[in-house]
Amino acid sequence: MTSWTIGIIGGSGLYAMDVLEDAEWIAVDTPWGPPSDELLIGRIHGVKCVFVPRHGRGHTLAPATINYRANIDALKRVGCTDIVAVSAIGSLREELPPGHFVVVDQFIDRTLGRASSFVGNGFVAHVSMADPVCSRLGVLVADAAKAAGAPVARGGTYLAMEGPQFSSRAESALYRSWGCDVIGMTAMPEAKLAREAQLPYALLGMVTDYDCWKESGDVVNVETIIAQLNANADAARLTIELLVKSLPGERSPSPIDRALDTAIITAENARDAEMRIRLRAIIDPRLNSSD
Repeated sequence: MTSWTIGIIGGSGLYAMDVLEDAEWIAVDTPWGPPSDELLIGRIHGVKCVFVPRHGRGHTLAPATINYRANIDALKRVGCTDIVAVSAIGSLREELPPGHFVVVDQFIDRTLGRASSFVGNGFVAHVSMADPVCSRLGVLVADAAKAAGAPVARGGTYLAMEGPQFSSRAESALYRSWGCDVIGMTAMPEAKLAREAQLPYALLGMVTDYDCWKESGDVVNVETIIAQLNANADAARLTIELLVKSLPGERSPSPIDRALDTAIITAENARDAEMRIRLRAIIDPRLNSSD
């Protein structure tokens, strides 16, 4: 049993966490380069929370240029036990209109060229992504969103696209035919890296638009998205506050805490020494006992 430290990754529309008490911006160095911004560390109802704006303050980073590895490493490095990501999403379903929240439970990754793993040559590991989010954390997030008064869907498949352009109508129709429910640009490789870092991860998606699959509807544009994000922001912040307030006093272990136990395939005597050092914050400390 241990205490909770919640990492909060804020996407479009959630650039600050005013609810944090005694908050302080802290610079964190990682072996992967700088994260999107400094980390804002404080407490909510006595629980340590760490906030990072995914796109940087002022939204200066495009989805493909975000240093996802540095963001996850930095959150792990300062002691986060779990991660809640908040993202703007487009809806691919009539029953998920703008203003709805979706607690995503599956992903299809269509991003291109983003660094999607901490491991590589000299330290090979294959984590399972069959169930890419933490079911325990997802339930808590969905319950908190409901308590915050937001209409919330429990579960949904997220199509991660490269961007920064929005979909064509043909692409939007294709993703609907695949069974996707929502679409966004940032959940991948974020969720994959969280799993490699052995951090339970949940994604709260805020629906801003219907993408462009509705022939009778307006096409998605930034002005529409920003207006809906502003409408969603208060409910998102309240959701985070109620989530933290609802956490059990002690955090029981999650299987995700040990996701690398059965994932590393490189023999111990063949593991690259430099990679072991770079992975120090990510892997179980037992694997660094000889460093």
